[in-house]
Amino acid sequence: MPELFSVAGIMIIAAVVFGLIMFLYFIPVGLWITAYFSGVRIKLVRDLVGMRLRKVPPNTIVKPLITAHKAGIYLDTPQLEAHYLANGDVQKVVNALISADKANIDLSFERATAIDLAGRDVFEAVQVSVNPKVIETPLVTAMAKDGIQVRALARVTVRANIERLVGGAGEETILARVGEGIVTTIGSATTHKMVLENPDMISKVVLEKGLDTGTAFEILSIDIADVDVGENIGAKLQTDQAEADLRVARAKAEERRAAAVAHEQEMRAAVQEQRARVVAAEAEVPLALADAFRSGNLGVMDYYNLRNIQADTRMRESIGGTGEEHVSGEPDL
Repeated sequence: MPELFSVAGIMIIAAVVFGLIMFLYFIPVGLWITAYFSGVRIKLVRDLVGMRLRKVPPNTIVKPLITAHKAGIYLDTPQLEAHYLANGDVQKVVNALISADKANIDLSFERATAIDLAGRDVFEAVQVSVNPKVIETPLVTAMAKDGIQVRALARVTVRANIERLVGGAGEETILARVGEGIVTTIGSATTHKMVLENPDMISKVVLEKGLDTGTAFEILSIDIADVDVGENIGAKLQTDQAEADLRVARAKAEERRAAAVAHEQEMRAAVQEQRARVVAAEAEVPLALADAFRSGNLGVMDYYNLRNIQADTRMRESIGGTGEEHVSGEPDL
């Protein structure tokens, strides 16, 4: 019997402890007491138990509510719950509201929650609005009109624009626009020396373009941190063009040479063909003479007279010293 009593007693104690734990879980009395003595009036059952049933951690709502109340900003529990259920960061929103209030920046709870739900760090945005932020552009390379390359590095001082944080472009857009302005300014300079002597001309021209339009920031200043001379791109381009022209001229000359060689070969072929025709014609002369003898059209005296004429012709050519071989179309008879 005592054993059964001891077992029953242990079960009862365990049940009481479990019930106490569940009670303190659903009804965080300690948190309610803290809120009460901090001047925040919340209902123990309606608010705290309701948060548990709505799967909202009471600490996530009550502690930021106490912080805001102590800073003189009065918020409602349903507002913070709704923002938490929308996957917002309640603590950051409250910190942003307090920071904006101390800096005399007009920031409502609705705008702060909208900025937070838009994916931006609302607390950091308020800090940047109070303390401007400096962002550095990557090294921008451009070419002046004289063909000399110029490299510039700029530092842009920006301040967050609370009114345009929702839907406004970010830092990447600012950097891209500033880089484009630097390229345009350097490209419009007559010589690279103008840019080196007056680097502030870049910042002045870029600032006049209103590059912060449609962004979440306001550009306060653009300062050129470094300017350096790069390569002589103009001379390099001219050299490349000259080499290209030289290759084109060589190609055309080779084309003309090939055409001349082909024409010469054609002429040689024509001469050889002509010589072949002459040889063929000369081969027919003895046959024609033989036929003339047979037909009686040519006598023996006529043949000897023809031979004498040929001999006289060779003698005259030898005396004249032409040194040319006998190339007559008529064969030796």
